[in-house]
Amino acid sequence: MRYYIIAGEASGDLHGSNLMKGLYAGDPDAVIRFRGGELMTKVYEQMSRTSASNAGLAHDYRSGAVMGFMEVIMNARTLLNNLEDCKDDIFEFSPDVVILIDYPGFNLKIAEWAHKQGLKVFYYIAPKVWASREGRIRKIKKYVDKLFIVFPFEIPFFRKHGVDFCFCGNPLVDAVDNSPAKKQNRDEFLQEIGIHPSKRVIAMLAGSRSMEVRMMMPLFTKTAAILHADPRFKDFVFIVAGAPGRKIEDYGSFDDSYMKIVFGKTQQIVSAADAAAINSGTASLEAALLGTPQVVAYLFPSKITYYIARLIVKIKYISLGNLCLDKLAFRELYDYDNCVPEVLAQELQRLVYDQSYRRRMMEDYNEIRKSLGGSGASISVARKMIEELTNSK
Repeated sequence: MRYYIIAGEASGDLHGSNLMKGLYAGDPDAVIRFRGGELMTKVYEQMSRTSASNAGLAHDYRSGAVMGFMEVIMNARTLLNNLEDCKDDIFEFSPDVVILIDYPGFNLKIAEWAHKQGLKVFYYIAPKVWASREGRIRKIKKYVDKLFIVFPFEIPFFRKHGVDFCFCGNPLVDAVDNSPAKKQNRDEFLQEIGIHPSKRVIAMLAGSRSMEVRMMMPLFTKTAAILHADPRFKDFVFIVAGAPGRKIEDYGSFDDSYMKIVFGKTQQIVSAADAAAINSGTASLEAALLGTPQVVAYLFPSKITYYIARLIVKIKYISLGNLCLDKLAFRELYDYDNCVPEVLAQELQRLVYDQSYRRRMMEDYNEIRKSLGGSGASISVARKMIEELTNSK
């Protein structure tokens, strides 16, 4: 069968790559065309059997990811061009199904268009309509043939709204458990990246979009300087996890005697760290599964975006792990008055040296993992998708 997959962000690329492994396992002759990144490309190169000239990567998501309400408006022309290019490409490829992964601002428009073309539409990693923009549910019900959700707290929400969904667990469990972070010795990893194993580590994750990096790096740089001045942190190295598609120049200037940027090793960095400061998103849930104490720090791209978000967002927490437990397993800093270097530094100090605080967080992490279901989610979702397509023929 022919599959067209659309992922618009780093997390979508990760989940898309694991889904592709499942699709190839269940349908070895699958012809897959996708908008994604290097992880999906790697799976395609390793597992695809097709000789079709129009299979493979159609568009690299890293060339145009945008965040924030105002920022979307400012980049409207570019986004519109990407949308039309995508429609033309899908039409030319003529897939049996269009599989959309998260990225709702773009993907819901594609869902509507694809449905009107008579194409089957699957949505994997549901739009966060339980957080804001609940009106999008009408579009999901109207234009999506099957929704594949990945969080247990989504089950009662979508059931209440009469959406046809499937829950097979969360694919991040497998992605983390099978990652190099779980297999590589910490000392060997630190030596590999040029850090003496005796050093202690604070991981800093600024996000994957260029705008996120520009927003977060001044906060992280000042926080690292505050902690480095504390005698208890003299032997710490602050490792910034470089995001896919970003260059070292994107991260600005910093004191490289105690601060370092490492690309392509995010999970290993988090796993090796005593604590982590993370810009929310999937990485925060990864840290919980890896067992690294964390604080989420998130800066909105503008005050206008911040105040709009305050008006429309309905959830108590911004982090997926906290949402799974419906309580604060770890602290979230996102207000303009608390997402500042001094507060972030204090929280990292507590994460490193308050043993009872760390212990309670690890207990909550165990509950988070249990809530996400067992292993094999990506394989199960792929199997369900293939079954749906086979039965509809």
